Amino acid sequence: MSNLLVQELSGLFLAFCRIGGCLMLMPGFSNPRIPMQVRLFMAFAATIAVAPIASGLNDIKFTELKPTEFYLMIISEVGLGLLIGLMGRAFYLALQFMAIGAANFIGLGTLPGAPTIDNEPSPPLATLIMLVATLMFFVSNLHFEVLRALIESYVAVPLATVIDAAYSLDRLSKVMTESFQLALQVCSPFVVYGLVVNFSFGLVNKMTPQIPVYFISLPFVIAGGLFLTYSILIQLLPTFLQGFSSWLARV
Repeated sequence: MSNLLVQELSGLFLAFCRIGGCLMLMPGFSNPRIPMQVRLFMAFAATIAVAPIASGLNDIKFTELKPTEFYLMIISEVGLGLLIGLMGRAFYLALQFMAIGAANFIGLGTLPGAPTIDNEPSPPLATLIMLVATLMFFVSNLHFEVLRALIESYVAVPLATVIDAAYSLDRLSKVMTESFQLALQVCSPFVVYGLVVNFSFGLVNKMTPQIPVYFISLPFVIAGGLFLTYSILIQLLPTFLQGFSSWLARV
């Protein structure tokens, strides 16, 4: 095998390590509803598209590296890709967590549902929110922003750079905080609704203990929650996508 072919294949493989690691956890691309072969070929296609314009891939002479140095670069590239993908997935996991909480607040938490972004089933309201959020991820072209962020990552973190564990954990903790704050902001109307309604019916139950207020109030709680969902859902998800896209612009 010629040195030129080894140089090109090594650079392409290292690009696949970072890009494939990112897409393995990035929301939308990593959905288990997509067959594994399709996700693998998506990672191959993204690597072929990104590698020629990524900076630093052709600056290293791979034929002159020792095997241990090349293995360390593979581990570093996979870890960096997983870190970027995990930070992106944190936003959708936080939204899913708050969507399940919102379903409980309006009385729909006990209904069986279907899995969306993972293999665990969710209540129907959470399934609806996650499906729409995932669809808007592609409709608003945020998947291209993911590729742009991967290209820019080669400028921020060059190819031969070893990941700093402390810095990576600090970035991940900040993203987790930002994602849960955004998800709480999106689902805050359901939190307020659940607190007010449950406090009101709990007070009525204390005043009239001989009446089963819980069983009487449940249909009204669900009806009010569905009307609240109908009224505000169209404004909530664009707010979430705006916060997610602003994070992608800063990666």
